[in-house]
Amino acid sequence: MKRLILILAIAASTITAKSQILKKVTWSYAAKKTSKTEATVYFKATIDEGWHVYSQTVKDGGPIKTTFTFPSSKEYTLVGKTIEPKPITKYEETFSMNVSYFEKSVVFSQKVKLSGAKAVVKGTIEFMTCDDKQCLPPEEVTFSIPVK
Repeated sequence: MKRLILILAIAASTITAKSQILKKVTWSYAAKKTSKTEATVYFKATIDEGWHVYSQTVKDGGPIKTTFTFPSSKEYTLVGKTIEPKPITKYEETFSMNVSYFEKSVVFSQKVKLSGAKAVVKGTIEFMTCDDKQCLPPEEVTFSIPVK
């Protein structure tokens, strides 16, 4: 009986912990062919009010910067680096440094050179979300974006 009570307590705490995970950023994706052999892939982060995600250019010692990782593919090659708009840059006491970030929404873009008529751009985005009082643990999301 004691074992059953222990198992139920662990199960209840696991369910409670999972229900408390905060998701403050929603990602959406799109791709647009710019020629027969090139395309631009777009990554849009929609950020809850009062929260922000960090730029790709945050210096060491600060929060986790947004990072795009693309595994090698025979369907496409990357052209340059992932581009971002101009971020907000402010001093943050938490990190004792100036940090660059985005609020409300941000669109990153990556140009690719296509090997054929179609491709699927795959990879991961690692990012961190903070408000003025707390930071959530870094997250990693995977994406798979068809280019037609």
